[in-house]
Amino acid sequence: MILYTMMPQEQVFPPTQEEAVNQVMLSYNGIPIMAEWTDSHEYRVVRVMSTDPNHYMDPICMPGAKISLS
Repeated sequence: MILYTMMPQEQVFPPTQEEAVNQVMLSYNGIPIMAEWTDSHEYRVVRVMSTDPNHYMDPICMPGAKISLS
């Protein structure tokens, strides 16, 4: 089977089920992101899923940034 995707292998085939369970797709300020729930009750941005290049320059949703949805 050949899988043509821009997603990295770790995203398509996560190493463990626990890591994949914590990650969710969110829309934050209109920017689609992949985030994971942390122990401090906030989300940490894992990846920007947008096709708009300007979204990658936004410091609010940089990978590693912590966001709160409340």
